[in-house]
Order: sequence, then structure tokens, then C-alpha cells
Amino acid sequence: YNQEVKVNNIGTVLQVGDGIARVYGLDDAMAGELLQFDDQDQTIGIALNLESDNVGVVLMGDGRNILEGSSVQSTGKIAQVPVGEEFLGRVVNPLAQPIDAKGTPKASDTRLIESYAPGIIGRQSVCEPLQTGITAIDAMIPIGRGQRELIIGDRQTGKTAVALDTIINQKGQDVICVYVAIGQKASSVAQVVSVLEEKGALDYTIIVAANADDPATLQYIAPYTGAALAEYFMYTGKATLVIYDDLTKQAQAYRQMSLLLRRPPGREAYPGDVFYLHSRLLERAAKLNADLGGGSMTALPIIETQAGDVSAYIPTNVISITDGQIFLSGDLFNSGIRPAINVGISVSRVGSAAQIKAMKQVAGKLKLELAQFAELEAFSQFASDLDKATQNQLARGQRLREIL
Repeated sequence: YNQEVKVNNIGTVLQVGDGIARVYGLDDAMAGELLQFDDQDQTIGIALNLESDNVGVVLMGDGRNILEGSSVQSTGKIAQVPVGEEFLGRVVNPLAQPIDAKGTPKASDTRLIESYAPGIIGRQSVCEPLQTGITAIDAMIPIGRGQRELIIGDRQTGKTAVALDTIINQKGQDVICVYVAIGQKASSVAQVVSVLEEKGALDYTIIVAANADDPATLQYIAPYTGAALAEYFMYTGKATLVIYDDLTKQAQAYRQMSLLLRRPPGREAYPGDVFYLHSRLLERAAKLNADLGGGSMTALPIIETQAGDVSAYIPTNVISITDGQIFLSGDLFNSGIRPAINVGISVSRVGSAAQIKAMKQVAGKLKLELAQFAELEAFSQFASDLDKATQNQLARGQRLREIL
């Protein structure tokens, strides 16, 4: 028997539904704190809305067994996940719990899901290349370690294929890869796992999966969990690569949560802080300076557009956050040019500094030549008799396209 007085912060559920619970009490709850519900499933929730008379909680489970009047206890912890070397080669959910039936990995540490991005002093400029293995990208839209390069395009234009090829190409490069699947079919994720396993790339990859049937809360935190798992390796001086596939689905899950929490909607019914949702995630990608170990995190976010509309809300937001974009075009894909990269509007803003000298010399004029070739090709459809120089340039352009 001890005389210690235990103070618990306990609240009561006022209403629950649609993955949201309103809780009365919990006066000392922190924003983003984990709350424990007293139901059969021991559901966990995150306190997102702290209002004057109640707390809006998003649930990490289906919450079917949570009833009105059931009790909620605050844990005093902000959302965090276990991290470590043992997660390599594993498939985990957004709480970093394994979903591949291979037992629980031994964690060497825990990290907050939302942690601060390195400041200006802690970074150095992007200086080493990250080879994707796709000639068109490595030559004309080079990516450096620590860069954030957006892969954007309509559905079925090969966005995931570009990302997976990049992971497979890191074999033997000592780069740790994290693939975050958000709102995808479980069958698609299983296919990704089997492709990586087949190519021997699973040994240095962690897969974080929030499937389409998972609660919106899990789809919303999945990218942050992926970033936290990669940050552990980045701060030990390793190069890491994180792929977020895709952030459109995360924004939709966040919009759903926000509207259910009755936060005021803005453009396209997204909440006002949807820019910050993505900027705080992508700002965590960095090339650290030598004092911090010189590790790096390269981010390849994926955004799906509707009918090639790059000026919609989420695409423009993410384009303005990232250091360049690779635009994949449905028309090119359907005309048999794969990877279907539209070189004209794809850019890499910092990657050229990371390109190796030899590649720079070879690829310097490439973009201009391809642009001229595209123009000539369009023109040559109307003209019948072309002079020798034009014919040569067209032939050269076709060869270049075949190489890429």
C-alpha cells in the first residue's frame, strides 16, 4: 500500500460517429495528445480540437464499441512511433505496428510523429546525386540527395512505377528507402511488396501502409510516420529516400476529418491549413551538415491530377513547396512513350548542382534539342518536302527519344 495520490485526467464521451468523438472533461488535454478510450478494442484517439466545453478527438480505429458516456483517459503523450533498424524489410501500419505477420520488430528508439524540420544552420546545400535509374530523369531533371521532387500526373500514367524504379535502383548505394502507401487498395500494396521482394529491394525498404479501408486518421498520419522512420536513419548519418504515394489521398482524408470536426472549409472544401499539412511534412526532407552527421532525406511526393489540371488547389500547393516536379503525361503514355515524362514542364530546381560533371557535359544540350525536335515534329506533319538538315534533326530527335 502506498500513499501516492494518482491524478488522472478523465473525460466522458458526449457523441461519437464517423471516426470522430466529442469528449467532455479532459481540461488538461494537449493538442495532438493521445487519448485512451475505455472500450473493448482499447481504441486510441488524437485530440485535435480543443474547444471551450469539449475536445474533438479523431479515432485511430473504427470506434464501433465506443458508447455515449464511456470514459476517456489522457495518456500525457503526444503521438509517437517506435523506430529502428529492425523495421527494414517490414510492412507496418501508420502506428508502426507490423501488418506482415512476421512478429513485432524490436524498436531501438521512439520518435514523435510530428517533429521539427532541421533549421537553416543544420543543413547544407544539395550536393550529391540520387540516381533514379531512369535516364530521362537523371539526365534532364536530376535529383540530389536531400531534395524534394514532386511526381505529378493523371491516374495510370506510371507515377508509382517511377517511384518503385528509384527504390530498386538504390540497391548497393546504402540508401534506406521508405514507401508510404496512402489510401490504396490492399492488393496494390501487396503487389508493390512482391515487386520489391523479387528485385531484392525489400532488405533496405520500410513500407508504411494506410489502406483505403483504414480510418481517415490513419491515412492522415501515415506520411508523418514514414518521415519519422526515415529521420531516425537520417540523424544517424545515412542517406534516405521517402516516397509518399500519394498526398492527394492524404489531403482528402484530412479534409474529411476537418469537416467532421466542423472546422471552416476553404477552397475546394479543404480546410485553411491544408498547405501547412504538406509543407511541414516535406520541409523535413533535408541534407544535414557534417556536424549533424551529413545524413539526408530525399522526398518524392506523388500527386494525382484530374485531366492534367496542374492548377487545382492541392497540385499548386505541393508544386510551390517542392524543389521541382516530374510531370507525367497521359497522352505520351498512351502514345507508347514510357516513362511518359513531359520534359517541357518538368524541372529540377536544385538537382543540377548535384549532377556529376560527366553527366552534365553529355546532358547539357539535351533538353533544348528535345524541345526543338517536338516543335519540328509537330511542324513536319503539315510539310511534305523537308530539307536535309531538318530530316537529320528529326532523325536525331527520334533516336534521343528511343534512348530515353
